[in-house]
Amino acid sequence: MTRPDLPQLLDTLDADASLAQRHLWLISLFDWVRGSKLTPEDSSGRMQRFLDAVQAEPALQDRLRQWWRVLADTVDSTMVLADHGMSHRTAFFSELSDRLGRKILPATPETIDAAELFDLALPSRHDAAWLSALDAPTLARIGALLSSPSRTPGVTLWQDELLQAIAFCTSQIMATGVASELRLRMSPEARHAEPFNSLSSDVEALRQAFIATPREAPELDAAAQRLRERLELCRQAAASVYPHLNEHGISVNLVFILRQLRERVLRVRDLMDCLLSATPQLSTARLLARLTLAGQERRSLRSLVRANASMLAAKVTERSAETGEHYITRDRAEYRGMLAKAVGGGAATALTTLLKFMIAAVGLTAFWAGMWSSVMYAASFVLIQLLHWTLATKQPAMTAPAMAAKLKDLGSSTAVDEFVDEVTHLVRSQVAAVLGNVGMVAPCVLLISLAMQWLGGHPMVDHKEAEHVFHTLHLLTPSTLLFAAFTGVLLFVSSLIAGAVENWFVLHRLDSALRYNPRIGAVLGAVRADRWAHFMREHISGFASNISLGFMLGLLPPVLAFVGLGLEARHVTLSTGQLAAAAASYGTQVWHMPDFWWCVAAIPLIGVLNLTVSFYLALQLALGAHSVTGLDRQRLRAAVFRRIRQQPGSFLWPKG
Repeated sequence: MTRPDLPQLLDTLDADASLAQRHLWLISLFDWVRGSKLTPEDSSGRMQRFLDAVQAEPALQDRLRQWWRVLADTVDSTMVLADHGMSHRTAFFSELSDRLGRKILPATPETIDAAELFDLALPSRHDAAWLSALDAPTLARIGALLSSPSRTPGVTLWQDELLQAIAFCTSQIMATGVASELRLRMSPEARHAEPFNSLSSDVEALRQAFIATPREAPELDAAAQRLRERLELCRQAAASVYPHLNEHGISVNLVFILRQLRERVLRVRDLMDCLLSATPQLSTARLLARLTLAGQERRSLRSLVRANASMLAAKVTERSAETGEHYITRDRAEYRGMLAKAVGGGAATALTTLLKFMIAAVGLTAFWAGMWSSVMYAASFVLIQLLHWTLATKQPAMTAPAMAAKLKDLGSSTAVDEFVDEVTHLVRSQVAAVLGNVGMVAPCVLLISLAMQWLGGHPMVDHKEAEHVFHTLHLLTPSTLLFAAFTGVLLFVSSLIAGAVENWFVLHRLDSALRYNPRIGAVLGAVRADRWAHFMREHISGFASNISLGFMLGLLPPVLAFVGLGLEARHVTLSTGQLAAAAASYGTQVWHMPDFWWCVAAIPLIGVLNLTVSFYLALQLALGAHSVTGLDRQRLRAAVFRRIRQQPGSFLWPKG
C-alpha cells in the first residue's frame, strides 16, 4: 500500500466515516509518522510537522477533535491502559494457544477492541522508540489539542480513564492474589497480612482524593502513598510463593500467573505516574512506549516460552543434577564400582540384543515392530536401573546439570577449578562406563549366538541380517554418524522428561499421597505404603528417563519414516551387540571381511557422538538455567583446555 503524503492524509480526515475507515486513517497517520524508520528523532519531527499543519487551520483542529471524540466513544481506551500486553488467560498453555492463533490469523481495523487497534496502529519497536523521543513541548501540544472534559467535574477524559484503568488493574491483582492456588503457597506472614484484601478501598480513596473539589494535595499524596505501599506488600506476598515452588516443584502455570501479577503491579505504578507526577505528559509517553513493547511481547511465542520456562528449566536441571551426582566417580574405588556396574549393564544389553533380533524375525509391520521394540528397550533399561547397573550413554545428560550446579558462584576463586575437576571426573566415569558396556556386551552376545548355534543349529542372525547390520554400522555409510548424533539428542530429551516428571511428582506431593492416603494405606498397610513412597521418590526420575528413552529408540524411527524423515537410532552399546551378533553369523571368516572392520572403527565414533551431543545440550541448558554468561563460558573452556594440556592422564584414570 502506498503511503499517503500529509496533505492527502489531512484531507481524508472524517469523523463521520465508517468504523473501519476511521481506524484505517489512524493507522495511516502513524504509518506516515513512522516514515522510513531512520531514527526515532526523525519520526518525532514528523509528528511536529503534523501538529504544525493541524494548528495552522482552526477548521482542521475542530475536525480532528470531533474525530477523536468519536474514537474515544467507540473504543474503550481503559482496557488498553490496564490490560494491554497482559494475558486474558489464566494458564500458560491456553495463552500459548491464543498467541499461536494471533500469529496465524490476520487482524482487522473494523473492531471496537482497543488493544487490537493499538497493535495495528503501533506494531513495531520503532514506535516505542519515537514515542519515547517526543519532547515535553510536543507532548503538551498533543495534550492541548486532544484534551476534553469527562462526566466527572474537574477531571479530563484522559484522567478519568486513568482512574478507571487503575481500578480495573488492581481488581485483577486482587482476584489473582486471593486465589487458593497462590494463597496456599504464600509464606505464613504474607498470608496472615492479607495485603490484597484492602486494595479496592485504597484505590477508591485515591479516586475520591483526586476528584475532590477543591483537590487537596496532602490528602491526595497520602492516598497515593498508601496505595503504593499496598502494592509493594502485594508484590512481596506474591514473591513469597517462589521459595515454596523451589522446594516443592515448579508449575509453569503458577509461574505464568505470578509473572502476570508482577506486571500488573508495575502497570498500576505507571498509571499513577501519568496521573500524579510533576510531568504527566512525559510519563504518558513512557507508558505508551511500554504498551507498544508489551504488545510486541504479547504476540511473541518465544518470549512467552522463554519467560515462563526459565524456572522450570532451572528446576529440571536441578532434579537431573541430584540424579547425576550418582554417575560421577571421583576416586579409584568409585571408578572400579562404575566399571562393575557398566559390566552388568553390558550383560543385560546382550539379552536386549537377542530380543531385538527375535522381534525383527517375527515380521511385524514397522509400527508394531517399533512398539514391541520400545516395550523391550524400556523393560531392559528399567531392569538395569533396578539392578543398580548402568548404561554409559545415560550418564552425560544427567551429569551435565550436576557440573553446572558448581557454577552458582563463579566469583569464587575455586569455582572454575572445581568445575574442571568435575569435567575430568565425568570423562573418567564415561571411560569406565563405555569400556564396561562395550567390553561385556560383545562377548556375551557371542556366547549367546554360539549357544544358539550349538543347540538349535543356527546363530542369532543369518547372513542376510548380518549384511544389513554391516551396512547400517559401516563408517562410510553417510547416515551412521548422523544417526549417532540423533541418538544423543534422544538421550538429552529423555533427561528432560526425567526432570520434568520428577518435578511433577514432587509438585503434586505424590510421595506424601502414597504414604498417607487412607485408601492406599488400607490396601498396602502403613509400612508398605511408606516403603513404596520412598521407592517411587527415589526411582521416579530413572523410570521416566528409561521408559521414555526406550520408546524413543524403538517407536520414533518408524513414526519419522512414515512422515518421510528417515532418522534412526545408533546407540553404542546396542550397536556393539548387533555387530557381535553379525560377526558370530560368519564365524572366523569375519576377521577377513573389510566391512566388519569398518564397522569396528565406527563404534568408538558412535559412542563419542552419543555422549558429546547429549552432554553438550544438557550443559547448555544447565548453564542457561544458572545464568552463566558468554564471558564466563570462555573462562571455563580455557580452563578445561589448560587441564587437557597439563594433565591429560587425569581424564582417563583417577590418581587415588
